[in-house]
Amino acid sequence: MTSTTFSSVYGPVSSWRYGRSLGIDPIGQVSICSFNCVYCQLGEIQKKTCDRAIYIPTEKILEDLQPFDPWDVDIITLSGSGEPTLALNLGEILTSIQQCTGRSTLVLTNGTLLGNPDVRKALSFADKVSIKLDATSPDQLRRINKPVEGIDLAHIWQGIQQFRAEFSGELAIQTMVLAPWDVETQTHYIHLMQALTPDEIQLNTPKRPKPLSRQLGGRENHTASEEPPYPVQLLKCVSASVIQELANLIHDTTGILVRSAAR
Repeated sequence: MTSTTFSSVYGPVSSWRYGRSLGIDPIGQVSICSFNCVYCQLGEIQKKTCDRAIYIPTEKILEDLQPFDPWDVDIITLSGSGEPTLALNLGEILTSIQQCTGRSTLVLTNGTLLGNPDVRKALSFADKVSIKLDATSPDQLRRINKPVEGIDLAHIWQGIQQFRAEFSGELAIQTMVLAPWDVETQTHYIHLMQALTPDEIQLNTPKRPKPLSRQLGGRENHTASEEPPYPVQLLKCVSASVIQELANLIHDTTGILVRSAAR
């Protein structure tokens, strides 16, 4: 796909968490992230960094939005080809989209930059923010999320807490469960959620296949049963019963709404 045909807007896609969602990609054709998660639907991240920059001008995003007018969607989601908080123009993108479409906005973030007050300010313009938290220990973070150098779990957690204290919108924690959790992991996660009190918790399992090479189609929501038009690795999923049992435990202990992708 050449730069002349690349669109920063994709979908709409069907989200089990948020309904009919129009995707905004503020990162671009090269996948850029501060994580390189083992289950990432983008495949191997091409550029691993914590450096913020303007990757796609706001004007380009607004231009790409126009063919989707009227915006017959439930929400407009910033995610796409990596970590959206790496976009220096994130706040401008959010306010411009809201003015242009009148739709609610959501940002999916891995939380690694939430210690930066400029990032927290930009995210304050979103109606909803969903933060990834897959790990309860440094070893889990290293094995599952493979962060860039300089990012550790204490740093991430401190930023999440700072953001929770400031954000007036709807905050969710999204957690990918790759294997059944032992009692220690369950207990630690529950303690974290009790301290944070998010509006909801979202438990997921990697039903989306992992491309073997960079594919823009990975931004969308192919499932293991759909066979995307490019080579993929199908990932082992935790059973629906395991996910639901964990969801019930977390909800019963914390009182926080827990939704899961268990089917």
